[in-house]
Amino acid sequence: MALVQVDFLSEKLMRTVTINAIIPVDKNTNQPQKKLKTLYLLHGIFGNYTDWVSGTRIQRWAQDHDLAVIMPSGENKFYVDNENSHEYYSQFIGEELVQITRALFPLSHQREDTFIAGLSMGGYGAIVNGLKYHQTFGYIAGLSSALLIDTFVNAKDGDDVPYMYKRSYLTSVFGNLDELKGSDKDYKALIEKLDKKDVPHMYLACGVDDSLIKENRDY
Repeated sequence: MALVQVDFLSEKLMRTVTINAIIPVDKNTNQPQKKLKTLYLLHGIFGNYTDWVSGTRIQRWAQDHDLAVIMPSGENKFYVDNENSHEYYSQFIGEELVQITRALFPLSHQREDTFIAGLSMGGYGAIVNGLKYHQTFGYIAGLSSALLIDTFVNAKDGDDVPYMYKRSYLTSVFGNLDELKGSDKDYKALIEKLDKKDVPHMYLACGVDDSLIKENRDY
């Protein structure tokens, strides 16, 4: 098992980005390296590409399941495209990151071997991008996913509002909030537009005492 830190220039984000990658290393180096099943794993708000390695047992789990795991940073931007800031996180996750990592590592190109998952903000990003790029991702997992479009659309500014729920902040992430519903950032609209046969396998998990349980049950 190898833990690799990779820095590369992202055209979609217009800067050098850093990712962590867990890559199973074949114990018998004389045998051809098989193509690996791959999980693209997205962190939650306030986090970065180190969260999963430092805070979970993902390395052991990946080793046990012979799975490559790719962990990028989302920088509190919910993994969506923003035309105003020219930061295209959705295209970065669903297109560029997949292309770069497949060029660097012996990853399977098959949809059924390519997974995307995330926690909270990352769960939102995994669901939205897994559906948007359903031809790439065969499986989606959302863990305590921040499925809060209704909250975002109705957000207000004010001294008593946490900044991640302020309308001004959310506008800087999503663009015009009045156009959010029905867009490619809307997890309900995305799944309703797909034929049933094209919807990736999906798994949602959320604790019963989690503040996001209602939205996850509704979805």
